Amino acid sequence: MSTDIQTIRKLAHLARLEFNEEKEQEVLGDLNKILNWVDKLRELDTENIEPLTHMTAEMNVMREDVAQNTITHEEALLNAPKKDSDYFRVPKVLE
Repeated sequence: MSTDIQTIRKLAHLARLEFNEEKEQEVLGDLNKILNWVDKLRELDTENIEPLTHMTAEMNVMREDVAQNTITHEEALLNAPKKDSDYFRVPKVLE
């Protein structure tokens, strides 16, 4: 299976990409390599292979989610570009 330059131009238009002629040829070659690789995969016999839901049987071990203060209120305000007593000052969002 291979594609032509018109297919590349159509895909580029749909993806809102712009290529010069040299880059079109490069993308055409890359896309044809990918499609040839996929065709090669289609040759494999997968009749008795069960589909994978996960790549490994390993389970992700998560730590307990415990809330903790790692910085005090005063320390956080030290990094504020603008502050007003105990609060961060930010630009007005709604008019």
